Amino acid sequence: MRHLVPGAFVRHPDQPDWGLGQVQSAIGPRVTVNFEHRGKILIDADAVDLTPADPDTPPT
Repeated sequence: MRHLVPGAFVRHPDQPDWGLGQVQSAIGPRVTVNFEHRGKILIDADAVDLTPADPDTPPT
């Protein structure tokens, strides 16, 4: 979870259509992420393994 700091870019592994997300806050396992195509979502990082992402690299 070290990559889940405010400002970090991530992708949701089960929701690729949400697009690139940027971490807004991270308090314990509760992470708020603002996704391009979904908006702000509160995620339980214990249940979802968000993937670090480079905003300049398209998803694979």
